[in-house]
Amino acid sequence: MENEEIRKDGGIEAAAKDRVPVVALRGLVVLPGLIIHFDLNRAKSMRAVEESMMKDQRIFLVAQRKAEEDNPGFDGVYRMGCLAKIRQVTKLPENVMRVLVEGVDRGRLEEWIEEADYLAGVIETVESPQHLEGYEDDEEAVEREEEAMLRNLKEMFLEYATHFPRIGKSLLRRLEGGSGFGTLLDEMVENMPVSPEKKQEVLETVELGERYRVVSKILGEEIEVARIRAELNEQVRARMEKNQKEYMLREQMNYIREELGENTVMTDAQQFAQELEKLKAGKEVKEKIAKEIGRFKSLNQNSAESSVERGYLETLLELPWDKASRDNTDIGRAEEILERDHYGLEQVKERVLEFLAVRSLTKRGEGPIICLVGPPGTGKTSIARSVAEALNKKYVRICLGGVRDEAEIRGHRRTYVGAMPGRIVSGLKQAGVKNPLMLLDEIDKVSSDYRGDTSSALLEVLDGEQNSHFRDHYVEIPIDLSEVLFIATANTASDIPRPLLDRMEIIEVTSYTANEKFHIAKEHLLAKQLKKNGLDAGRLEISDGALKELIRSYTSEAGVRGLERRIGELCRKAARQILEQPKEEKHPEEGGQGKKPANKKRRADVSAAPIRITTRNLEKYLGKPKYSRDKANEKDEVGVVRGLAWTSVGGVTMQVEVNRMPGKGELKLTGQLGDVMKESAMAGLSYIRSVAEEYEVPEDTFTKYDFHIHIPEGAVPKDGPSAGITMATAMLSAITDTPVKASVAMTGEITLRGRVLPIGGLKEKLLAAKTAGIKTVLVPKDNTKDVEEISREIKGGLTVIPTETMDEVVNYAFARKTEGEAAGTV
Repeated sequence: MENEEIRKDGGIEAAAKDRVPVVALRGLVVLPGLIIHFDLNRAKSMRAVEESMMKDQRIFLVAQRKAEEDNPGFDGVYRMGCLAKIRQVTKLPENVMRVLVEGVDRGRLEEWIEEADYLAGVIETVESPQHLEGYEDDEEAVEREEEAMLRNLKEMFLEYATHFPRIGKSLLRRLEGGSGFGTLLDEMVENMPVSPEKKQEVLETVELGERYRVVSKILGEEIEVARIRAELNEQVRARMEKNQKEYMLREQMNYIREELGENTVMTDAQQFAQELEKLKAGKEVKEKIAKEIGRFKSLNQNSAESSVERGYLETLLELPWDKASRDNTDIGRAEEILERDHYGLEQVKERVLEFLAVRSLTKRGEGPIICLVGPPGTGKTSIARSVAEALNKKYVRICLGGVRDEAEIRGHRRTYVGAMPGRIVSGLKQAGVKNPLMLLDEIDKVSSDYRGDTSSALLEVLDGEQNSHFRDHYVEIPIDLSEVLFIATANTASDIPRPLLDRMEIIEVTSYTANEKFHIAKEHLLAKQLKKNGLDAGRLEISDGALKELIRSYTSEAGVRGLERRIGELCRKAARQILEQPKEEKHPEEGGQGKKPANKKRRADVSAAPIRITTRNLEKYLGKPKYSRDKANEKDEVGVVRGLAWTSVGGVTMQVEVNRMPGKGELKLTGQLGDVMKESAMAGLSYIRSVAEEYEVPEDTFTKYDFHIHIPEGAVPKDGPSAGITMATAMLSAITDTPVKASVAMTGEITLRGRVLPIGGLKEKLLAAKTAGIKTVLVPKDNTKDVEEISREIKGGLTVIPTETMDEVVNYAFARKTEGEAAGTV
């Protein structure tokens, strides 16, 4: 080969200058005497390798000055590089070439040649001396100098190897070998994790003495970095628990920032202090929080106690101690909102407007504590939301149904794991102000067990004289609840403990009449369900008659939840009918047959006539009627009396039947009656026996006959004293063989002396009587005041007669026979 000669070790030695293909390397420096592989993906670099393989396998490897430069020129690469011999070339997927090379000599790039598709250059070979210079044939001096340098390098490298054992072992074996001094220096730098710039500095240092000093400097710097790193690890390790890798890394970062003076991260304590400055709270509260922040600073940040203290401080800082919302003072606007959202509920609306008027005059924030008592579905919960909007208050709902732990109200003490504040404090935190409207839903459903009595914990909350200093076990600082407007709901007041009931202002939310349900459905429920089911007001029309029939035959409830579900069912069926209705289909009421076009996809006709639901086609959508109302008996009967009862879903009529049969004077009761009801029947029988002579009852009647009292619907439990006069009247009718007017119903408790005592739930009972077609209702005289408060809509068509004794009840109820004709025909 021209200008070349074969080296003894098999390599190819270039002449002083020669033209060789060039590969620019990014982030990599190749030193002579080493074997290394690297990957190429630039077209020019791969073409240069191919060109080299086709000739003599020589290639010049030079590092780029900027690794990110994609197409470097003569000024973009270093002048000193490495002449290498290609040992192996492997093609990899995705157009990548892996090249294995052996560094041969240092080379200097003299001229840059850009061929059509690869780089080449004129390279001057730089011979690397194998021995020190400057001793002029004094071989012994050279050997002593090299030996001293070699020993010094070994000592330094042994110290380096203590920090990097894996790198040190392989390199120590080479130090013990017989490699040349220059080759050893190159190998040492090549195997150390140093930057390409430092390796390039070694590559450009040709003279051995100077190269030794450069390598010694690099090795010393690496040893110092490793020593500092070890010191950092040792100092951090003293402050950390074992096997906490994440913690160690975080502490290393913090320590380095401290050493460099760059620790600008705000600590939790500083953040808490800043939030305390912005907090609207009294002096006592701020002093307590500041004390807790100081305690938090002294705790180990990784201890369990520190996390508990952090949660406690966050809770204190999030509470609205003195932060209040601005209430609405416009009574007109408040009344408008209440009337817009709810039909009826006059007592509730009146009480809210009274509160607003007093607030406007006194400028004081104390709110009433109201308890709404009534059957399910009568709007107790939803009216609270409307009240909050009318008064411009934040709304918080706390459901107490099934709550049996006192800590749910007062919170857990902080000594317990997982402690948290009670629901009252959590509600305040959620509202963000100290004067929200707080709804205590289902307050009659709270219970108690070995963990405490929940209703007793509510005593302090709902006492206007005490709740200004309510103490939560978790917060431990008095909290002012006097400005909170509490509204509680319950289905029955009898299940609320008396002390708790005494602290609340009771407002009865009674059952809705059929007319009220009609207006609610038409004005509120229908529009709500149309919107919920994606229907426009013009797409579905429900006639007034259909709504009334829906209320009468498809629902049986005191409220309107079932009614809303039925209206929603109509809307869903209408929505489906609209989507399934073909373009050509006509509405059934318009005479069309509604046949589906053959082999064509059905699609909704936006311009189709609206769906109309009337009393005629209501059954088509909802099926057969689900309920048939109890009706008054068609004729007067002996031993059959219509009573009135109250249930949690409204009033019902209850038929009492009595049979007299031969026996021994025993009284038999069936129909799943409770103890109170059984005692009322016994009291009624005792009264009848005491007045038997007045009604010309033979003396042996109560020894020769048994009496059986039965109340139908035996699967339904029944109890209470209000059926007393009903059972007594039925027994007296059976004993005297006197029919009872079918148009009369009655309710009232009986005593042994025949007095009629007052009862509750009168509105619901009268509503049930009117629905059943009863004309006359006998009620206790002491309930006259309740009758006067009932609306005319319910009393219309009813004759309500107050009674004080059983004689009056019998006088009105019995159908006396005069001149062979039965009186009291319906």
